[in-house]
Amino acid sequence: MRDLGKGFGFLLQGQRWVGRHGRWFGFGLLPGLVTLVLYAGALVGLAYGADDLTAWATPFADDWSSPWQGLFRGFLTALVFALGLFLAVITFTAVTLLVGQPFYESLSEEVDRSEGGRVPESGLPFWRELWISARDSVRIVLRVALYGVLLFALGFVPVIGQTVVPVLGFCVSGYFLTEELTAVALQRRRLALKERLRLLRGRRMMVIGFGVPLTLAYLVPFVAVFLMPGAVAGATLMARELAPDPEDEPRPEPAAGPGTPSSAPYGLHKD
Repeated sequence: MRDLGKGFGFLLQGQRWVGRHGRWFGFGLLPGLVTLVLYAGALVGLAYGADDLTAWATPFADDWSSPWQGLFRGFLTALVFALGLFLAVITFTAVTLLVGQPFYESLSEEVDRSEGGRVPESGLPFWRELWISARDSVRIVLRVALYGVLLFALGFVPVIGQTVVPVLGFCVSGYFLTEELTAVALQRRRLALKERLRLLRGRRMMVIGFGVPLTLAYLVPFVAVFLMPGAVAGATLMARELAPDPEDEPRPEPAAGPGTPSSAPYGLHKD
């Protein structure tokens, strides 16, 4: 339970960090605003074109009598729009991070710098970092979609589907949302997706404590845009906990044995 509170604490610390650094808050808003406009345009286009899409996809229903044709295609139209809305929700963070790659990289580096110690760098060219981020985001979205299908099926189970499944759904969403956000800092520490997932599995409760409240907040329209800068900052602070830099950790002082100068460099003493 302590880790659960610690994860939520990182989320609050990230929001406080951008609150104290207003310039970086405004800087971090830009990618979210751009992505929001793109998604809003796509959803409006889908709303206007979904009925034409379902009519094109169901030519066998052209000769159906009323009201069955209208009910059938109306249901499919609503289903198409609901699917588009679901995909928009689960991909918004990934797309925002891709659009804002240089923005969030700079913000994450500034958080590391403000906390002291070395600022990790991947050493990769920008195009290579962008490719890795895009590839890993697709892998994460596929994992989320797989869990989503499983949870959707379990939702039809009486009692469990109305109680346990929604809770599991938020936990899964929060877990992978945290992965997406911590990836900004962990990729700079040269950790591949497999290693990042291993670190997150080792601190599941902390990850859930960070990701689930953020997922719930993202259900409120437009909130995701304003929380993204602080979420990246908080995820960077969490990354420092998950993968501390050995150069930042204090080394123990060597024991001064008989005839051994206490000022000898650490690691050079022999028994």
